[in-house]
Amino acid sequence: MWNPRMVLASLSAAFLMAAQPVDTLPKALVLRPGEGLAITMGDGEVHAYGDARREAPMGSLAKLAWMRLEGTDWSAESVRFVCTGTLGPFTCGNPKGHGRVDLGRALRADCNLAFLSWIAGSQSGWKDFYGEAAARARMEEVFSSFLGHRLPPGDTLPPLTAAWVGVGDLLRTSPEAFLRWLMEPEQAQVATFGKRYLAGGWVEVKDLLGKEDWWFITGTVPVVGEPAATSAWVAGGRGLAMVVLFIPRGTGMLEGMARIRVILGLKG
Repeated sequence: MWNPRMVLASLSAAFLMAAQPVDTLPKALVLRPGEGLAITMGDGEVHAYGDARREAPMGSLAKLAWMRLEGTDWSAESVRFVCTGTLGPFTCGNPKGHGRVDLGRALRADCNLAFLSWIAGSQSGWKDFYGEAAARARMEEVFSSFLGHRLPPGDTLPPLTAAWVGVGDLLRTSPEAFLRWLMEPEQAQVATFGKRYLAGGWVEVKDLLGKEDWWFITGTVPVVGEPAATSAWVAGGRGLAMVVLFIPRGTGMLEGMARIRVILGLKG
């Protein structure tokens, strides 16, 4: 079992070295070549290490942006989806499908098809409630930090493709940029949803006992220009602390979780 106080103490000590260049690490935080790490302890400061400013396709981190946009409604509706591995023109990362998923399981299993189904339903409702131009503006407001100039201008909602759940190169970010996005007041609910759906069971009890767990979301994306190779992302938090890790050559959930635990000194 890892000791939360020891972990936070270790991170606090590491942050005393934050005045060092971005590519210099405290001895407690050893990164592999090409990895990027950004951490905050909730004091408004971002501490960046390695290639934390290098931009890459954001992959499954896009799901946290959707939680910012639609998470409250989806949570209230208790959305459900049966993933069989295909949905019209879309295919799942798991060819056999994930079976029946709710919002929490879809986040943990990285089920793109569930999110695409829920997004389609949301967009239909936006058109009726806001009108299409206003619905597009609402969507662009949340995703503007990740779009750059890659989305053609227009007054209609963009076609629903897998790009909107992080497949491909449309949505891009860096560890430092994504952490700064998470730290914005407008994204406060993202951490709340992360804790609720990704930190494991008994969240409320653990909070009362002062033993709050870390929550993490992981994902894999192809390396730009090398479709056979993959990169991995991990983002998470514990209380006011938040962290984002990018692995230039990685395999997603298992390696991502293993690396973040080694870097943060977590056990179990």
